[in-house]
Amino acid sequence: MTSQSSTPSSLTSKLRPLALGGAVVGLRFLGTTAGFVLGEGEIVLVDEEETRVQAHKGAVLSVAGDDRRLLTGGDDGRVVATTADGTMQPLFEQKGRWIDQVAAGADGAVAFSAGKTAHFLPVKGERKSHDFPSTVGGLAFAPKGTRLAVAHYGGVSLWFPNAQAKPEFLEWKGSHRGVLWSPDMRFVVTTMQEAALHGWRLADGGHMRMSGYPSRVTSMAFTAGGKFLATSGSSEAILWPFASKEGPMGKQPSMLAPRDVRVSTVAAHPRDEVIACGYEDGLVLMVRISDGAEILLRAPDGAPVTALAWRGDGGALGIGTESGAAGLIVF
Repeated sequence: MTSQSSTPSSLTSKLRPLALGGAVVGLRFLGTTAGFVLGEGEIVLVDEEETRVQAHKGAVLSVAGDDRRLLTGGDDGRVVATTADGTMQPLFEQKGRWIDQVAAGADGAVAFSAGKTAHFLPVKGERKSHDFPSTVGGLAFAPKGTRLAVAHYGGVSLWFPNAQAKPEFLEWKGSHRGVLWSPDMRFVVTTMQEAALHGWRLADGGHMRMSGYPSRVTSMAFTAGGKFLATSGSSEAILWPFASKEGPMGKQPSMLAPRDVRVSTVAAHPRDEVIACGYEDGLVLMVRISDGAEILLRAPDGAPVTALAWRGDGGALGIGTESGAAGLIVF
């Protein structure tokens, strides 16, 4: 691995601090509005002013969304879509079930899971469901179309909800949790219960094992264009190269923004080869991939960074922490 670092300049003067009053478990931008999801079911919508709505009666277990709707699933058995003006639309409710995963499709479709069952809710038409071998650990729409990657114990299933055929199974022993498609749809990558990632080349089913982490990876994001996969799990941001048709196999990852504190969250800029990197002590850096140049966005305060999200045009970044001390920075 190669390590790059520089003494960071600072944009902390631009940070708008927010006291949200609860742990932030998810964050999405709805246009210019930042939607902070708190662990106990409340959503705080921040633009010029703050608006608070109660989406769930209980804990939020999963967060997803697009630039129009914030999707949340809770231990109250509800899937709720919230818009920038605070309007809430319940999409599903089944008392006694936990909504473990939610996902947003490019065309407005929604997917969610409860236990072993994944559900697909199209924009028009009836909900479709499929049972998988074990509890769904991760759920992600392909960047185009309605294909879903469903992570579970033993691998990943690729499910076409509109087709009669059985899902295609990508096998690898172990417990698979988060799942992500590459932007060009050539690769599928999962975070695992162990301190490793696993990936598949869809063209030939080739395996890609990415290991060497000191702790479990809980956050990953493909950079603009899919050239790199940025991940947490170490005391620096680990970036695996995905530009070639083989993916990262046989290549060393880069390590950016090394510190003596572990990275807790990463977020890739939507347009430029830049990442935001949050640490377990609350510090946030913006890092340029080409040369490792760093800009300090938030000073450490002792509370882990639990959520980062870029505005769709890349002109703003939202920051959430375990303590509820959040922030919004406009560049």
